[in-house]
Amino acid sequence: MAKHEEKYCPRCKTRFECKVGSIMLCQCSTVELTAAQREYINVNYTDCLCASCMLELRAIYNVKQHNQNLKRILGNHFKENQ
Repeated sequence: MAKHEEKYCPRCKTRFECKVGSIMLCQCSTVELTAAQREYINVNYTDCLCASCMLELRAIYNVKQHNQNLKRILGNHFKENQ
């Protein structure tokens, strides 16, 4: 029998159902992450996140990576938007 657990997202406190026993049916399986994106999230969170927060953190990571690349290319000419 599949194990399902009610959890609260540690980032936004939204309640969701974790389907660790049926991982392909879990809400988190809808969010595709690269290994680097997954590591970025794992550094700050040790428990499951809701899909919405995973998407937001993926976008934040992508922007940070983009800014790092621009800074590397443009050097002192790069001004990061705050």
